[in-house]
Amino acid sequence: MIPAKFDYVRPSTVEEAVSALQQGGDDAKILAGGQSLLPVLRLRLAAPSVVIDLGGIAELRRISEDGDRIAIGAMAPHHDVMRDDLVKQHVTLLSQATSTVADPQVRHRGTLGGALAHADPAGDLGAVALALDAEFVIAGSSGTRTVPAAEFFVDYFTTAIGEGEILTQVRFPKYTGWSTHYEKFNRTAQAWSMVAVAAALRVEGGSIAEARIGLTNMGTTPLRATGVEQALVGQPATADSVRAAAEHATEGTAAPSDADAAADYREHLARVLTGRAVLAAAG
Repeated sequence: MIPAKFDYVRPSTVEEAVSALQQGGDDAKILAGGQSLLPVLRLRLAAPSVVIDLGGIAELRRISEDGDRIAIGAMAPHHDVMRDDLVKQHVTLLSQATSTVADPQVRHRGTLGGALAHADPAGDLGAVALALDAEFVIAGSSGTRTVPAAEFFVDYFTTAIGEGEILTQVRFPKYTGWSTHYEKFNRTAQAWSMVAVAAALRVEGGSIAEARIGLTNMGTTPLRATGVEQALVGQPATADSVRAAAEHATEGTAAPSDADAAADYREHLARVLTGRAVLAAAG
């Protein structure tokens, strides 16, 4: 199908983008990588009066080191994120998870900020941002504000980005030297995750000193598996202790039932994949 008619704006600064968004009102849409928006426009499930393309704002593509954090512009393509040396060294889990997103074509066009702002609970990167305590920098007419990942994901396809605001940057603490792994289960290659687990561990002397576990597609938002984290800390990185801790993976979850899987099957996957992810991370 052909999209409904709309005006197209390509600002060159964040300030221009925020101004255009406010002028467009409720009928304006932000275009990042377009991997989610363009299909919706073509099916006429959305008919915005204006589309604001952030592709002309160079500063939103930057990846840089900022003290104890790695700052990634919201318009940084997945391909750039997964290949960046700073990300691979200090936020390895993000690089690993990003390499599983869809296919090479989507990874070249899709963006980190676009994926996170879309907030699909089956998306791969939300669980990583949550597990690693990322911060989201959001710009509006009154300036910028920073929202922690624990408060950013509000509900299904809903985030803390307010009306007239734009996500400009995602900031990750450094996890240099941590052991990480992203374990994903999907029905076919390039499909959305049926369930996935993001695991980051700090191992000392054969025991797990710290653990951060994120779950994909086990609720209406990405979730943190705090029960697993608590059960892992202080335990040896052995198969038996890890599998015992993984039994806590479904605590506090609300797995959906759909055409891909029933809720109880997703719960089974969460326990199995958590065990695999932690064991893989621990080596």
